[in-house]
Amino acid sequence: MNIQRRDFLKTSSLASGALGLNILGSLGLPQNLQADGHAGNKKMLFIFQRGGNDGINAVIPRGDNEYNTTNRPTLFLRENQALDLGNGFAQLHPGLEPMMEIFNSKKLNGQEGPGNLAVIHRVGYSGQSRSHFNSQHYWENATPGNKKLDEGMFYRQITKTLDLTDEKNAFVAASLSGSQMVSLRGSKPLPNFRKASEFAFQGSVNQNRKFLGTLPGTDHRWPDGSGVLGLYGGRPNLPRKRYRETVHRTGQLLGSTIQTLQDATKKTYTPANGATYPNGNQGQRLREAAMLFKRTNAKILGLNIGGWDTHTSQGQLYGKHRQLLGKVALAFQAFYRDMQDQWDDIVIVTMTEFGRTSKENGSRGTDHAEAAAMFVAGGGVKGGVYNCDRNSWKNGDIFSTKNGRYLARKTDFRSVFGEIFTDHFGDSKKQLEQVIPTYNEAKGENSKDFKKLGLFA
Repeated sequence: MNIQRRDFLKTSSLASGALGLNILGSLGLPQNLQADGHAGNKKMLFIFQRGGNDGINAVIPRGDNEYNTTNRPTLFLRENQALDLGNGFAQLHPGLEPMMEIFNSKKLNGQEGPGNLAVIHRVGYSGQSRSHFNSQHYWENATPGNKKLDEGMFYRQITKTLDLTDEKNAFVAASLSGSQMVSLRGSKPLPNFRKASEFAFQGSVNQNRKFLGTLPGTDHRWPDGSGVLGLYGGRPNLPRKRYRETVHRTGQLLGSTIQTLQDATKKTYTPANGATYPNGNQGQRLREAAMLFKRTNAKILGLNIGGWDTHTSQGQLYGKHRQLLGKVALAFQAFYRDMQDQWDDIVIVTMTEFGRTSKENGSRGTDHAEAAAMFVAGGGVKGGVYNCDRNSWKNGDIFSTKNGRYLARKTDFRSVFGEIFTDHFGDSKKQLEQVIPTYNEAKGENSKDFKKLGLFA
């Protein structure tokens, strides 16, 4: 196939919608950023619960007397209806029962299990926004108050700790989403897609295969290679042309990314250890995330689960919120079973923009509030309940914000991710400040919010 570089740039820009990439946006001069003692095999799956998960319904503060039928007449769960977490204070909603397979341990609740699930209550940030758009943006860019910063925290983790000009890092992160999540957005494009098999140039499968082509020396029919791989697989020419080498490198990396994903999706994927993913799009994307972690060099993958804005008919034992919690719990359980061969290198973490009102509204639901609950699991995670026991939660704390209406935070979300970046990924303090530029300033202003939880053994 005879393809010229200018034709490639035209075609690839047309293909950017299918790729989830802005090809021309990657033509800035590359920077070789190396990690300081970076833990090369460590990986993370993040799940954003969009809409604001009701943390009080998910992680029930049984020991707070204000959790009662007066404040939550249709949402209140009796003690014998919820799941025991072993600390005499907190319980889980029964919809989260599949997660107990990861939480259980003789030390925590007397049950056999790995003890690899951290249940973290009362997470938020100073100056909490109750706007969906704004607060989601702040959680993803890790800069509360800055709505204009369109660069993600996980994007910075990738670009500050990996050399993206190295072909082995051609595919290291992605949003399994129809549009790029802010968490992975930045000046150097990272891919997003609904299905990995659809990550390709526009056209049929045969047209894609032909356009991608072959590397020089790999097919006797085209000794110099063909398509994109042939065009950019050799040495760069025209050395005096400004940015020539950068454009050439971009073509190489794009070809490597597409080739990596095409290779990964060639064979049917069968989850290990009897893992069964939830039905629907989320289940399919979780299954793909596991496959990509096993077959590629992916380090960070993310996806959305929407529908958490439960203003009306939230449901008690059954209903909307129970179904959503079940999806997350089944996701954790399936991933735990499927990823046993990489479990020590994996972290799964949930995010949500805010919690919900401690008092039920008149529509049998809850409204936007402040502190939320997070779940973190992985082979290196020190399981247990954080910020929801008799030592950390006073009676009546369910209404502990200054206005007396909401649950107040105990931990800044950046502190949780700070532990993930340093204790799981192996980032240095210098790198942490690059990944979360507001970390030290926020810690200086609210040091209690950054008290280390000790999430990793």
